[in-house]
Amino acid sequence: MTTMQTTATLKYFRTAPRKVRLLVDMVRGKKVEDALVQLQFSKKSAAKPVRKLIESAVANAIHNHKMDKESLVISSAFVNEGPTQKRWQPRAFGRAFVIRKRTSHITIVLTGEVKEPVLEEKKKTTTEKKVETKKTSTTAKKAKVEKEETTKK
Repeated sequence: MTTMQTTATLKYFRTAPRKVRLLVDMVRGKKVEDALVQLQFSKKSAAKPVRKLIESAVANAIHNHKMDKESLVISSAFVNEGPTQKRWQPRAFGRAFVIRKRTSHITIVLTGEVKEPVLEEKKKTTTEKKVETKKTSTTAKKAKVEKEETTKK
């Protein structure tokens, strides 16, 4: 079995990175199924988007790399700070108070095993694929001609 990695990223998530890091630290290094259960029962508001991000990474792994779902592990997960929106709130004596609305960029990296037969399918050369398509197109033409002959009779 061969191991591969796949990633999923959520950018400009409107929650402070400090709050999201609590959840990401909780699931880092765990199997995907265990991490999803942890997030499902978490009371943090950022748990639902992080859970959706992990599910997206799993879908990427299965669809793009044909990885085995049971072998997936969250090998790396980190939260970076995104741009901060600044808003002003009036205060006493004509002063202004800055409200910082912080955003986060969350990245999840999954590692898992790939089945060998899938790798052999990818190794087919382009010429073999062209030959296969030519065969199917010629058989389709023959079937069309036979159909026309039967309708004429």
